[in-house]
Amino acid sequence: MSTTFQLDTATSRANPTPAPMKRLTVPAIRRRKKDGVTADPIVMLTAYTARQAQLLDEHCDLLLVGDSLGQVIYGLPSSVPVTLEMMIAHGAAVVRGSYHAAVIVDMPFGTYEQSPQQAFENAARLLKETGCAGVKLEGGVAMAETVRFLNERGIPVMGHIGLTPQAVNVLGGYNARGRSDAEAAKIVADAKALDDAGAFSIVIEGVVEPIAIAATQAIACPSIGIGGSAQCDGQVLVTEDMLGMFERVPRFVKRYADMASLVSQAAANYAAEVRDRSFPGIEQTYQPK
Repeated sequence: MSTTFQLDTATSRANPTPAPMKRLTVPAIRRRKKDGVTADPIVMLTAYTARQAQLLDEHCDLLLVGDSLGQVIYGLPSSVPVTLEMMIAHGAAVVRGSYHAAVIVDMPFGTYEQSPQQAFENAARLLKETGCAGVKLEGGVAMAETVRFLNERGIPVMGHIGLTPQAVNVLGGYNARGRSDAEAAKIVADAKALDDAGAFSIVIEGVVEPIAIAATQAIACPSIGIGGSAQCDGQVLVTEDMLGMFERVPRFVKRYADMASLVSQAAANYAAEVRDRSFPGIEQTYQPK
């Protein structure tokens, strides 16, 4: 039994409690793929808060504290303005709210590209201040040296290739990648370079399906698809997209719920009862004894 911080749903407070099982580890995730086959596909969703992590934890192998929190939580136009401090605060919350899934935290733009030394300093801070199991960074061949540097110094790294949101200004948008022969070859080469450098898994995002399959087959570590292929070794979605919290539905997203309508209707019901003074009722007020 390990000890972690669990949310007491009666008080909404996090308290140290015995965890019913040990967390999944990075090596355990890596071993899911054996001889090029992942018999048990890897399930990953994003999480940004302790309560969200608590609800998702039992269903997931990995929880990703993605820099997508820039748009989802903070209303920023992209992930580029996200800071290390934001990632640390939300990463620590997700670790506190989970006990089963391995928690991976995105390294935000500008915290790892300059040099392997810069990447190590910031990645080490993420691990120490959040308790996460590893970090994720974007880029292929160009980042292989950094991935190797971190891995050799005890920091597990998840790679991210294809459509890399932090590079949206260079890519010119969020269009699918791999449509040209040159771009397809680069994606496969990026996957191989990260695999050789020691990445324990690689996110393949927004890549035309045959190239996502080719990249998956070219590497020994598991691939995690998002807008890739069901033949990737696992899948990830932004939880708010999967829950239907936004009107826009990207092509690669399947809505499993319509939470936006539920929240809006609940707020409308509350507002109506406040305005007609039916809330609070006797059940919600303190009466003289």
